[in-house]
Amino acid sequence: VQGNFDKVEFNRMCWTLCAKKNLSKSPLLISDEDAFKVWVIFNFLSEDKYPLIIVPEEIEYLLKKITEAMGAGWQQEQFDHYKITLNTSREGLSAWELIDLIGSGQFSKGMDRQTVSMAINEVFNELILDVLKQGYMLKKGHKRKNWMERWFVLKPNIISYYVSEDLKDKKGDIILDGNCCVEALPDRDGKKCLFLIKCLDKTFEISASDKKKKQEWIQAIQTTVNLLRAGSPPPHKEARQKRKELRQKLLAEQEELERQMKELQAANENKQKELETVRKQLEAAAARAAEEEKKRLQTQVELQDRFSLELEREKMVRQKMEEQVAQKSSELEQYLQRVRELEEMYKQLQEALEDEKQARQDEETVRKLQARLLEEESAKRAELEKWHLQQQQTIQMTEAEKQELENQRIIKEQALQVAMQQLKQLELERKEALEQYEEVKKKLETAANNTKSWKDKVAHHEGLIRLIEPGSKNPHLITNWGPAAFTEAELEQRQKSWKGKKASSE
Repeated sequence: VQGNFDKVEFNRMCWTLCAKKNLSKSPLLISDEDAFKVWVIFNFLSEDKYPLIIVPEEIEYLLKKITEAMGAGWQQEQFDHYKITLNTSREGLSAWELIDLIGSGQFSKGMDRQTVSMAINEVFNELILDVLKQGYMLKKGHKRKNWMERWFVLKPNIISYYVSEDLKDKKGDIILDGNCCVEALPDRDGKKCLFLIKCLDKTFEISASDKKKKQEWIQAIQTTVNLLRAGSPPPHKEARQKRKELRQKLLAEQEELERQMKELQAANENKQKELETVRKQLEAAAARAAEEEKKRLQTQVELQDRFSLELEREKMVRQKMEEQVAQKSSELEQYLQRVRELEEMYKQLQEALEDEKQARQDEETVRKLQARLLEEESAKRAELEKWHLQQQQTIQMTEAEKQELENQRIIKEQALQVAMQQLKQLELERKEALEQYEEVKKKLETAANNTKSWKDKVAHHEGLIRLIEPGSKNPHLITNWGPAAFTEAELEQRQKSWKGKKASSE
């Protein structure tokens, strides 16, 4: 059976064929629909052998689930009493007997029919329809972003959401796989208890009614995703398989225990037979022992006389042995003394060997130290020779530099003498220039006097002509010896000449 095969409809068809013939005619506290759901649950929990029965362990599991769904307390003592009466008759119940047990209200006293029906429906949804959790929550739309209340149903690989809990108007599915994750969100936009379901193609924002519901839904979805990642079946199917394996294991252990008990019983019977045989043998041995005791008493009297003679003889032998033992003891004492002396000598010899070994080690250490010092001395000597060579080279370089400085000093003294001579020459030339300056000055004063007198004469006679007088002279150059008798251009020419002579002399 594959694809979208509806197993519930198939069960309903089988129920229709067999219910009227096998269902009890006595009035039940559950409806036909609830009886059908109990019948389907029976088919899920029954043993894999024909005729189908449900064992007491599975009956206890189912009744506990229904009791918990009703919110009532489980009465273990009542079920243990029922289990004792059940084991006395047969191994388990058929489907119709299970329906009579639940419909009789024996384990749901004080509960109304609606509560029992809701509990059966909840267990049916979990075990048969694989509904892990369901309830109302708010969902945020993907297009209009509005919040709508939806009835959510969590199954092992999908979360379906409907308009209401009657499951008639389905609005969509959230496909779960190993890549999905769920995480809590902080309160925002006036919505509280928010959480987020992330899938490969879409993300769904959901708001639970309170923090407890939010945590329950997050834990249930995360558990489902973890089961998908691990490839494990739904929890109730895995638990059923484990219970079945445990029963098979207990059955195998019980069969093994029965086999061992049979083997022990057979071994006990064999031991009883062996003990009977041994008892008879002991009785025969006791008779033989009585006869042998009589013979022993007769021989004992004969041996007593013989032993008295032997005793006297042994006394004499013992005295001789004591004397020999005393002699041997003295010899042994001397031998032990000699052994102690040899041990003392051996210890001294060991100490001497240890001292010699330590001395050799010290000598080896000193030898290594001397070798290391010699190596360091040779390295120092080589380094000193290197420094000596460097010092010699430095001294030679210093001598060469000193000789060069001496040569330069001689050259500079010669240049200084030439400069002094040039200075003296320049001083002579300066004196000559001053003499020429005095002569020119006198001539200029004479010419000026002549010009002034001529100008006064012309102005006096004519009154219209105004002679142009020579302008004022340039500022006189001042030297260390007074006003210069030559112009600035002549001074520059003389400076260039003097510098050229100085350069040639150097």
